[in-house]
Amino acid sequence: MHDHRNPRPSVDLREHAVHLLMQAAPLAGMGLHEARVVVDAMRPLHLLADTLLFEEGDAVDNDYMVLVLDGQLRVVSSNGVPGDEVVISVIGPGSLVGEMGVIDGGPRSASCTALTDVKLGVLSRTSLLELIETHPGAAARLMLGVAKGLAERLREGNRRLRTLSRVTRALQSELDAAHAVNRRLLDAQGRR
Repeated sequence: MHDHRNPRPSVDLREHAVHLLMQAAPLAGMGLHEARVVVDAMRPLHLLADTLLFEEGDAVDNDYMVLVLDGQLRVVSSNGVPGDEVVISVIGPGSLVGEMGVIDGGPRSASCTALTDVKLGVLSRTSLLELIETHPGAAARLMLGVAKGLAERLREGNRRLRTLSRVTRALQSELDAAHAVNRRLLDAQGRR
C-alpha cells in the first residue's frame, strides 16, 4: 500500500490499516510485524458512496477480500426474490468482507455497496498464496482470523435457523389444531 508520489498519507494509511488489522476481533493475536506484512500484500482501493463493490451471484474476478479502512459498506442479500432485498449488515473500519471469495472463488453470497466514501485494502488470492510462501506465520494468523470470523457467522446462522425451526413447528401445531377444529365443525354440520 505504497504511493511514491505522496508518501506521507500512504504511510499514515498503512499504519492505520496495520492497527485495524491487529485490533479486529477475529484477528486478535496478530503481531505488529505480521500485520505489516499482510497490509503490504494489499492494494489500496477508494470507492465513492453508492459504488457497488461486488454483486450477489458474481462469479468472475471475485477471488479477493477487503479490509475496510475508512467509511461504511452495506451488505445486502436478495433472498432470491427480485426487489426484496434484506440488509444483512452495515460494516465499518476493521471489518473484513469477501473472505469466502478469497478462499474458494465461488459466487458472491451477497451484494456489497459503499454506503459512504470508503477506503479499502484489497487482498487477492494470488497475494495470499504469495504470503503463504514467503511469510507463512502471518498468513496462518490471517487465515485463523478469517476462519474465526466465518465460524462466528456460521454459529449465528445456525442459531437463527434453530429459532426459525421452533417458530415453524409452533405455527404448524397451531395450523394442525385449527384444521382439527374445522374438521370437527364440518363433520358436525354434515351430520345435521
